[in-house]
Amino acid sequence: MNIINAIILGVIQGLTEFLPVSSSGHLVLFQKIFGIEEPALLFDTMLHVGTLAAVFAVLWADIWAILRKLNQPLTAYLIIATIPAVIFALVFKKPLEKAFETGQFLGLCFLLTSALLIMAELLSKRAATGGAAHLKKANEMNWLDALIIGILQAVAIIPGVSRSGATLSGALSRRLDRNFAARFSFLLSIPAILGAAVLQLKDLVKGGEAVAGGGIGTAAIIAGTLSAAIVGFFAVRLMLKIVREKSLWGFALYTGIIGLLVLVDQLVTHLVF
Repeated sequence: MNIINAIILGVIQGLTEFLPVSSSGHLVLFQKIFGIEEPALLFDTMLHVGTLAAVFAVLWADIWAILRKLNQPLTAYLIIATIPAVIFALVFKKPLEKAFETGQFLGLCFLLTSALLIMAELLSKRAATGGAAHLKKANEMNWLDALIIGILQAVAIIPGVSRSGATLSGALSRRLDRNFAARFSFLLSIPAILGAAVLQLKDLVKGGEAVAGGGIGTAAIIAGTLSAAIVGFFAVRLMLKIVREKSLWGFALYTGIIGLLVLVDQLVTHLVF
């Protein structure tokens, strides 16, 4: 992989990690397009580190407020919402690895993301028509809200299902205030991204230099990481604004179209898959 390809993949990771369009799905898709067959765990891990830095840069005030007072409901809700993804990743580790390698269900999962976004907007609109009192603020969230959001995040481990899209859909379907729903979704990305990086580091130690690097040079890794961090920073800020002031219909349309295109290629044309 050259530096240009690394930057492109970094931009894709930084943008799609936080926009509700599935970063894992896009990385699988573009790796297929670029013909990257060998695993490059170090590169993938560093892309996650880049996007993690972006979350910390944008939400540092929220993160500091949690660290200053760990004994608060929000901390418990973040833990509750993280547990389903941990269980899902451990139980279905082998099938998930195969899904990442083959992209077998990519088209269907993009369509599932589209369906989740449509459902979230419809339910959110229904709640909003009842007045602002029907939308829950941060202090009105409960453990069931967190669990449902966490279950949807677990499903989003499958490539093609957007993590931010799934968690936002869960939060909006539970009638959470849109601003808080977005911030909770991005705070929840911290243990998710950290968990993915830790699992990859474990595989790095086992796999040795060939598996770690996958033929990708140091310059390409640095370029990809920086592009993921920079683009991720602006993507988080943009998404917070979109969720507060706009709707998710455009993302639903995009993931629906790309899901159909991937599905047609998987079943008929076989240009990429």
